[in-house]
Amino acid sequence: MNDDDIGLRHLRILALLLEVRSLTRAAIILGTTQSSISKTLGKLRAHFSDPLLVRVGLAMQPTPKAIALVQPLQALLATSDTMRSTARAFDPASARREFSLLVTEVGMVRFVPPLISHLERTGHGLRLRAVPLDSREFGARLEAGEADVAIGVFPAAAPTIRRQRLYIDKYVSVVRGGHPRREKLVRADAFLRERHVMVTSSHTGHAAHRMIEQAFADALDADRVLVRMPSFITAAFVASRTDAVASMPARLADYLMKDLDLAVFRTPIDLPRLDISQFWHERFHHDRGHRWFRAAIHDLFGAS
Repeated sequence: MNDDDIGLRHLRILALLLEVRSLTRAAIILGTTQSSISKTLGKLRAHFSDPLLVRVGLAMQPTPKAIALVQPLQALLATSDTMRSTARAFDPASARREFSLLVTEVGMVRFVPPLISHLERTGHGLRLRAVPLDSREFGARLEAGEADVAIGVFPAAAPTIRRQRLYIDKYVSVVRGGHPRREKLVRADAFLRERHVMVTSSHTGHAAHRMIEQAFADALDADRVLVRMPSFITAAFVASRTDAVASMPARLADYLMKDLDLAVFRTPIDLPRLDISQFWHERFHHDRGHRWFRAAIHDLFGAS
């Protein structure tokens, strides 16, 4: 093998391909084209004298040689990241770095503005890129370095994904300030008789909301659902302009209540709480800039 044929960039792409097993998904995660990923795979195949990934039906499966490469490849990339991070100090006041954050729609509202303000106060060379979160591939995106940190609820995260709890949130319900029956809605019978705005779970949200959506589906008659939509923020807006009830995380409701003139009250049915954490990949755990960014997130949003 010619060692000049490939570099760390090619090996990082190989690691990602072995994780997601899809040229299309790898291209989306890395923000490049499928043809570029295909060209890199061709170079890797020539270098290792092996197909590495072969199509079986609709999916791509690793060859035995590729499977044997997984562990040493992960070790090599981890060593590279550790050497790079320990060789450089991180001074936020003078550093020029863009941090990226994978967040849900709620996170865009709750986390991004305070983080931007914090970065602006700390260093003029610090920037933030907010990336819409896709729970189906968030672990692969963290591993590939496409994002530094994800914030949300992901109980089934892989062992290579580290996590740190930030806070526990709960669901509350909201109606417009002039709702004619708002005083009665703290009772379950009155609450269930109202028309509701249902926020449906999707791959762009955190995993816990699927359980909460099911709890509402079990409690509400179908004719009590006025509209279904994928957004908490638009659900709050609909509630502010109608007599419908919307339910959402408490911190988001508190954030929106003044602007939309919403009355917030405890949801009178049992719902699971939300254990909000920040997640990052093991490979970047020792990077000094990464550690500073995680500490900033915890300082801003972690429970005291």
